[in-house]
Amino acid sequence: MSKTLVVYLMAGPETPELARAAEAGGADLIEIGFPFSDPLADGPVIRRAAERALAQGMRTAECLECLRAIRGQVAVPLVPMTYSSLLEAYGWERFASDAHDAGATSLIVADLPVDVQPELRRVQLLAPTSTDDRIALAAGRTDGWLYLVTVAGTTGARAELSPALAPLVERTRALTDVPLYAGFGISTPEQAAAAGALADGVVVGSAALVAAEGGTAALERFVGQLRAALV
Repeated sequence: MSKTLVVYLMAGPETPELARAAEAGGADLIEIGFPFSDPLADGPVIRRAAERALAQGMRTAECLECLRAIRGQVAVPLVPMTYSSLLEAYGWERFASDAHDAGATSLIVADLPVDVQPELRRVQLLAPTSTDDRIALAAGRTDGWLYLVTVAGTTGARAELSPALAPLVERTRALTDVPLYAGFGISTPEQAAAAGALADGVVVGSAALVAAEGGTAALERFVGQLRAALV
């Protein structure tokens, strides 16, 4: 059984077309970044994409409309990824409801601890620094899968897969049967294959955005290379 491939794209006028290309390349799930002016977890590539999206007028309402447009173009699950300040300003329940109505299948809030706003159903994140107690709590509250952050730092391409992933997977598997998808720093088919050998799926963000800068054909080709590596 092949591993799950999650591709990250930033919300913007061109994103529905890019999402269609990502799906054609073999993406199983697409994360849609809702830009935020101070994205603490994000490296330079995603920061630039967020700045560009904000300059294009992509505020929360516009991002939700973009999500709705993407939903009309692809069949794979769509998961918005953003920060708690955006939801605080928009309204927690209102955002969850509006995102669902626009076609979201779940939600990721990068800076929201598992025990804050526990009523908000979302994919929980784990880091190499997570304790076993936090892992168990996150596993019990996550929505469908756990996002394993492979490094203690920001997103972005790296030269090699983090050595912290294997022990994090081992500790998490001892506590839950929830699917584990690894992200942060996975940028090549070789790294995707190595991460996929450990986890149930991989998340590719910065490298996908770089590929998307070359247009839909370049993105589809890159996603296809990742898909071929995840056997």
